[in-house]
Amino acid sequence: MISLRNLSKSFSTKTGRKWVVKNIDFDFPDTGCVALLGRNGVGKSTLLGMIAGSIQYDEGEIIRSGSVSWPIGFAGSFHPQLTGVENVRFIARIYGIDSDELVEYTRDFAELDQFFDMPLRTYSSGMRSRLAFGVSMGVPFDTYLIDEVTSVGDSNFKHKCDVVLKEKLKHSSAILVSHSLPTVRKLCTSGILLNNGQLRHFENIDQAINQHNKLTLGNKPAKQQ
Repeated sequence: MISLRNLSKSFSTKTGRKWVVKNIDFDFPDTGCVALLGRNGVGKSTLLGMIAGSIQYDEGEIIRSGSVSWPIGFAGSFHPQLTGVENVRFIARIYGIDSDELVEYTRDFAELDQFFDMPLRTYSSGMRSRLAFGVSMGVPFDTYLIDEVTSVGDSNFKHKCDVVLKEKLKHSSAILVSHSLPTVRKLCTSGILLNNGQLRHFENIDQAINQHNKLTLGNKPAKQQ
């Protein structure tokens, strides 16, 4: 279970203070995959970062029961001068798991070929995301935080991501941020809408998507995706 208690986070902008969340009390579902929806720039990735512990909030508390992943798709924790292999071994040591097993799992999953043995500074953003997803799936967590990473790669790689994530969700929960509504429908059973610093939970994913579309599209018809 991930619980937010009187949580607030804001930024100072030229047009005034922008609230990501404001005095929020909220409990995330502790089973299944929940979609975190909202307009571009509303702060979905920032909220994931706060839950992961990589972004500081202004006030309040985040209570985590069980292990929580870093935001999968965020490769900021990788050292650019180290190779993919060296970064994976470093992560394995931090989480106390077998480094050889994690290296082999990530090598097979990420499909980086010779780049796996090259420094991270030579990687494209997509390659970093593939590495991040691969190593994340190789580390057991109670809750996975996923930020757009399932959109990386060709159709075969996307299918592989979906398969392994569904397998993980048999024993873990997840919070997913994605602009791909087909991906959201395929992986998520419920949705949470972030708007004006507030969170609203919908137990039905289609209801969550409909409310999301009303905010992002207004009266315009939704495009087929």
